[in-house]
Amino acid sequence: MKRQVVTVPRELDDTDHQIIAALKEDGRMSFAQIAQQLDVSPGMVRQRYLQLVADGILQVVAITNPTRMGYNMMAIIGVRADGNRLREIAHRIAAFPEVTYLVLCTGSYDMLVEVICRDNTHLLQFLTDCLSAVDGVRNTETFTYLEIVKETYL
Repeated sequence: MKRQVVTVPRELDDTDHQIIAALKEDGRMSFAQIAQQLDVSPGMVRQRYLQLVADGILQVVAITNPTRMGYNMMAIIGVRADGNRLREIAHRIAAFPEVTYLVLCTGSYDMLVEVICRDNTHLLQFLTDCLSAVDGVRNTETFTYLEIVKETYL
């Protein structure tokens, strides 16, 4: 019998949290700038940063503004699907370029799918041509965004 190795997440100390906070403020901040703020060496910041990335705790990425890129329709779609194939169905849906976020969940829906579309026509095309074509999707309910009041990235 093969043993499963379970990794326990390491505890972050105050320095780790301060490095993360600095990068949340400005993801392009240099190690030297962060080190100066924290009164530590740039080498220490570099080492901590690389460990945070290797541990899968931190990822520095570009975040775009969808509306400035011509995507003016955002929605959350509640999906009910065949229970014995949830992960398979979720992976098929996640492959669509319109999908920005997908979670399996409990409650009224089996999964929640966030999509970004250019407009109503694009959303309708996604719902009718893409999502409804996925074998195992039983039904959906779409909630369009009127206004984003808060959006954060932990």
